[in-house]
Amino acid sequence: MPRETCSTCKRPLKVCYCDTLVAIPSRIRVLIIQHPLEERHPFNTGRMAHLCLTNSDLVVAEHLSDVRLAQLLQPRSALLYPSLDWLPDVAEVLPGSPESDALEQLVVIDATWRKSKKMLHLHPMLQYLPRVSFEGELHSGYRIRHSSMENSLSSIESIALAMDALEPAGSFRQLYRPFERMVSLQLELTDTKSSGEFPSADSRRGRN
Repeated sequence: MPRETCSTCKRPLKVCYCDTLVAIPSRIRVLIIQHPLEERHPFNTGRMAHLCLTNSDLVVAEHLSDVRLAQLLQPRSALLYPSLDWLPDVAEVLPGSPESDALEQLVVIDATWRKSKKMLHLHPMLQYLPRVSFEGELHSGYRIRHSSMENSLSSIESIALAMDALEPAGSFRQLYRPFERMVSLQLELTDTKSSGEFPSADSRRGRN
C-alpha cells in the first residue's frame, strides 16, 4: 500500500514539516529553476523555499527555450552561483551596492552540482547574468544529504543566506525553520529504523 503523503510538502505524513512553514515577503523576486530529478527527490528544498517565499516562482525544467527564459527573467536579474573558473567573468552583485539595491530578481538553479553545470551550459543567458556568490567557509545543516562539492549549501540555505544579505530588513533566516524540522524528522526516522522498531524497507538518496 502506498504511503500517504502531504499534498503541500509531498513528504510522507509522519515526516511532514508543514507546521513550520512560514510566509516571507520580499522586494526581490526569487526564480527557482529546478531540475526534474529534484522535483522527485524526497528532500526537495527548492520547493520548500518556494512554499515560504511569497514573491517567488518555481519552474521545473532541465532546459528552457531562449524565448521562455527571456519571459521569466526580470530586466535586473542576478544568478546565485559560485564564481567558478569556467564561467564568464561578469559583475558581482555585492550587498549594499547600487546594483544590489536595484536588483529585481534572484535566479537560483536547484540541482546537484553536476546537473547545475549542465543546466548552465544549456542556458548561456544565465551564465552572463550578474552573479551573487559567497566568500569564506560555509557550514551546512544538511546532514541527511551529501554534496559532491566541498563548502556547499542546500538550495534553501543558499537562498536564505543570499536574501538575508541582499535584503537585511527581511526575515529570511526563518527559512531555516522548515529545513531544520525536515532534517530533524528524517534523522529521528533513521534512528528509529536503526534501532529495529521498524524494518528499514527504504533508503534515502544522497546528493550526487
